[in-house]
Amino acid sequence: MKNIAICFILALSLSACDDVLKEEPKSLAAEVFYNTPDEARAAVNAIYGPMRGPNGLSTNYPAQQEGLPDYGNSRGSQTPVSLYQGLDNTNINRVGAIWDAFYQSIRNANIVIDNVPKATEIAEGDIAKFVAEAKYLRSLIYFAMVRNWGGVPLRTEANMTVTDVKRSSVEEVYELILSDALNAEQFLPDTPAEVGRPTKWAAKTLLSEIYMYREQWKESSERAKEVIASAKYSLVPVSVSEDFQKIYGPEVVSTPEEIFYFKFSRQQGFGLVGYAHRAIGQYRYYGPGGVYAQYTDSTSNSFIKTWDMKDLRKTHILYNVDVGLGPNTCLYRKFRDPVATDGGGNDYPWYRYADLLLFHAEAAARANNAPTADALESLNKVHRRAYGYNAETASPVDFKLAGQTLKTFIDLVVRERGYETMYEGKRWLDLKRLGIAKQRIKEVKNIDVADKHMMWPIPNSELLYNKALDPAKDQNPGY
Repeated sequence: MKNIAICFILALSLSACDDVLKEEPKSLAAEVFYNTPDEARAAVNAIYGPMRGPNGLSTNYPAQQEGLPDYGNSRGSQTPVSLYQGLDNTNINRVGAIWDAFYQSIRNANIVIDNVPKATEIAEGDIAKFVAEAKYLRSLIYFAMVRNWGGVPLRTEANMTVTDVKRSSVEEVYELILSDALNAEQFLPDTPAEVGRPTKWAAKTLLSEIYMYREQWKESSERAKEVIASAKYSLVPVSVSEDFQKIYGPEVVSTPEEIFYFKFSRQQGFGLVGYAHRAIGQYRYYGPGGVYAQYTDSTSNSFIKTWDMKDLRKTHILYNVDVGLGPNTCLYRKFRDPVATDGGGNDYPWYRYADLLLFHAEAAARANNAPTADALESLNKVHRRAYGYNAETASPVDFKLAGQTLKTFIDLVVRERGYETMYEGKRWLDLKRLGIAKQRIKEVKNIDVADKHMMWPIPNSELLYNKALDPAKDQNPGY
């Protein structure tokens, strides 16, 4: 079992107090609860539980994201997601469950931020680290929320007991996201206290992506460059497609390219439940159903058809199986655990070094208003590794700087990131940020994306419970 599972068992055991926390957050503010480092650590662990559970990152969140990109489609109950005409009631309820899980983790982060500084038996430096971890996770969650829902109610340590909280603007949400991430950058440790915990380098990576969404290209490039210059991370070498299991496999505890992952294990209740392919029925990897019901086609989908077969990622991720949708149907097996019968042991990679390199490639080029040799090298490192070459030295598959414009270079980065992060729940957000989501879906699938599908609906439970919201004004358009 992965070592990190031990601390998450503690996190979920603490979540048994969930009803108490929901009804009266101050009930855990007793001085004795946060007096020691172990008590503070248990409180921090509780932040992870809701966000990484089935209603969050182990099933619902990535499943909803992966029905939307240009490279694939959903099936079964997820089919309406990839029709781009708005969600049906089943999937509205699913995104509502994500909302609830994220806010439960936010609430737990707020309790840490408010109460750990009152501890009497924790060193000042350790207090700062506990709070920084809570702020990192709160920043990460609100960053996910603002990209999927737009402005949301900002619940912080300052209003934990307030039921009715207005919907903040996108700008106000980003102000909190940045403030929390900057605090994390300042106070998180240089190396993780345990595998699976964030560091200041994870905070810099988060800041690099936040600044990309803010189009603060210089700041984004600088943060990414700091992570590269630290020499703390490197791409895992591969020579055959199966070597990518050294990155994504269920037995992997950590790798040199792990910046920040959500950790899972095969233990019941701690697995990558609906997202990992596992051995059920006649298939080596589960094929004919389940909530991870995404597929693609090797000939009709141009993004897949034009993907070079020499790229080792293609044969690692995709496998051909006709599940009633035609002989060219492919399913995704990036997260596979053939011996798991419940949850897969694969971890969920929020930030890999490959992400960081591609952040740098785009941001450095945009900051310079033209591709640079430095930006090109970051792109080429990822591209080389994909073909089995040494990421650190020139190779026959390298892209060249000559003849590149800013547009052609960004197109290369976007395509590379699409292949590199396939099935990690990132592509749709990238396409939206770049303003090309509708264009790409029209080009690849010949579907006109309805405006309402660019954002998820604010859950009815929030609109009914939170009297500071006006359903007529605060619901996202089209719902």
